[in-house]
Amino acid sequence: MSDLYIYSFYRFKNIKNKKTIKLKIEQFISNKVIRGTILIADEGVNGSISGSQDDLSNTIKFIKKLLCIKKIELKINLVEFLPFNKMKIRLKREIVSLGKGVITFSQNKNNFVDPDKWDNFIKQKKIKLIDLRNTYEIDIGNFKSSINPNTKNFREFPNKFKKMNIGKKDIIAMYCTGGIRCEKAAGYLNQKGYRNVYQLKGGIINYFSYLKNKKIKSHWNGECFVFDNRVTINNELKKGNYLQCYGCRSPITKKDTKSKKYNKGVTCHKCYDIRTKDQKERSLNRQLQIYNADLKNENHPFKKIKHL
Repeated sequence: MSDLYIYSFYRFKNIKNKKTIKLKIEQFISNKVIRGTILIADEGVNGSISGSQDDLSNTIKFIKKLLCIKKIELKINLVEFLPFNKMKIRLKREIVSLGKGVITFSQNKNNFVDPDKWDNFIKQKKIKLIDLRNTYEIDIGNFKSSINPNTKNFREFPNKFKKMNIGKKDIIAMYCTGGIRCEKAAGYLNQKGYRNVYQLKGGIINYFSYLKNKKIKSHWNGECFVFDNRVTINNELKKGNYLQCYGCRSPITKKDTKSKKYNKGVTCHKCYDIRTKDQKERSLNRQLQIYNADLKNENHPFKKIKHL
């Protein structure tokens, strides 16, 4: 049996032949047990994939060779089960959607703050610390004293930023889950004339990797939302305490499952009054299919795979 891993990666790079890249990656992984998502856009590639370490390492090597790049932003974590239901490779306009056209990225790598220096860096009184994630992510965990832009999605950030009353000479520090939103936002702010823009290198996940097994006081509170079936992870990079409503995809607590509006795989207290009767019926039918397949020990797309 092989241990299971998740590889999260991205690279901003001009890509002209997206369809060919997609086809070649599909062909390469066709004989491998890999689940996850890879996004390919004109501006680069972004993905999270899970499987055995050999298959994932070989896939990353293949992608780097295919894109003619030597380096890719990569985070590797051991997982207890494959946290994705299937493998998807999609063509997109942007690998992370800001909706502001072509962004020119800063080549100044001094603006990336390493995790071991981050806590001291954000202690500075003049720092404007911005959490670039969505509100539902921030509610689960965040760095103390960080600014919540109150966004539902990343595309809202430019307009929300205008209301923050941050000057072009201010020192801005940003963080997100894995670093990709920060890098995109930093490029956007640089184009708008903001020069003192810093970001947590590798994001919260990289920060957690630094914290792991270290008995040090951290400025982080709570858990971190991740976009897979683990829902959240703690600072030991293990699955957190949150569950997910598969009706609306919202993170929920165990206490939330006691609500009369909660029906596993169908609704929770956040979406019960919003989802239509037809939506609820479709979700209920799917949940019944999963339940019956589990009773018969049959495979299905939502079955947890704990070993290969």
